[in-house]
Amino acid sequence: MEGLIKLSTLMIVCMLVTAPMASEAAISCGAVTGSLGQCYNYLTRGGIIPRGCCSGVQRLNRLARTTRDRQQACRCIQGAARALGPRLNARRAAHLPGACRVRIAYPISARTNCNTVR
Repeated sequence: MEGLIKLSTLMIVCMLVTAPMASEAAISCGAVTGSLGQCYNYLTRGGIIPRGCCSGVQRLNRLARTTRDRQQACRCIQGAARALGPRLNARRAAHLPGACRVRIAYPISARTNCNTVR
């Protein structure tokens, strides 16, 4: 019972701390990488795009509703691309939204200025 009380208290504290951030913060990089996680093998090795990858791309598109969300998603994608370095196939990354039947208003590229994304 004591453990349950501690867990409940911890959850309430976390909600109180993150609530102000959630109202002003954009989408998190964790949400972006979580949505695109199943795309890793395709983006680095090629082959057939997994169904879960396209589901993640579509989910990310739905999550990024505001300009601020889309800019943050752009920054997160660029950070993940830098982390993959030369293993990432930039051509596959650029074509992934279209291949998953998602229309976005900016190119997926390391050169995209995320501040101009609308």
